[in-house]
Amino acid sequence: MGARGENKKRYWLLRLLVFFAVLLTSYILVQVGSAAAVRHLHIANPDWIGLAASLVSGALMVVVYVALVRGMEQRSARELSPRIAFAIAGIVLGVAAFTAVFVLLQLAGVARWQGINAHFNPLPMLAAALLAAVGEELAFRGALFRILEESLGSSIALAISAVIFGLLHAANPGATAVSTAAIALEAGVLLSASYALTRNLWFPIGLHLGWNFTEGGLFGASVSGGTASKGLFAVALQGPQLLTGGRFGPEASIIAVALSLIVSLVMITLAVRARRWLGTAWRAANAA
Repeated sequence: MGARGENKKRYWLLRLLVFFAVLLTSYILVQVGSAAAVRHLHIANPDWIGLAASLVSGALMVVVYVALVRGMEQRSARELSPRIAFAIAGIVLGVAAFTAVFVLLQLAGVARWQGINAHFNPLPMLAAALLAAVGEELAFRGALFRILEESLGSSIALAISAVIFGLLHAANPGATAVSTAAIALEAGVLLSASYALTRNLWFPIGLHLGWNFTEGGLFGASVSGGTASKGLFAVALQGPQLLTGGRFGPEASIIAVALSLIVSLVMITLAVRARRWLGTAWRAANAA
């Protein structure tokens, strides 16, 4: 093991704390900054400013991540190498997965389709979904899951990062114990599994973006407790909270949890077969 690998092994906890704290703080700051830009810039169509702010903020967070990797790990950020195919595949999977959730909700009798929304406006939800996808994936999969995995292996890293991801959504509007567990089990597990399979962060970023935008931008549902947007389709949810997700949104539905766990299991199985699912004996130097 070289000196670089030895240092990474010795100081993995310090790296984890620095990476996670810096990236999570950056994400919070750009959220506040983007909201302030939209609120204080008086123009005819503020939605375009919001989308532009999200694009710029996302690029800045990528720069911060690359700088952390170069400074603390002394390497290039291979996991952020530009792979458009991974991003597109992630978006397609996210759109397909949450479309399937709504189809299943309709079959369960709790979703009622009411046609096309004449006031459809995709820009606010696209801006929010983009910012969340980049910021949360860099912090949780790029930092928390990846660095934990180096010393603890994929399974333990997935469990710890999923629990923390769920807990950090526990303060969202409409959050309950069920919604917190749902976010941990579906998003926390699914997104970590998607990174483990591809070893490229653009796949979970695309998946996260497609999932959130489909939930809020296409179907107009509340996303993680946020205010419902003007989706493309007018869909009313009515029934037991365990199925609809209640105020938190259909992410807290048992149907969304079950579907995402099935997809996660497929990804983990593929990662194991491809020898990308790392055991506890694996060390960072072995991946160099």
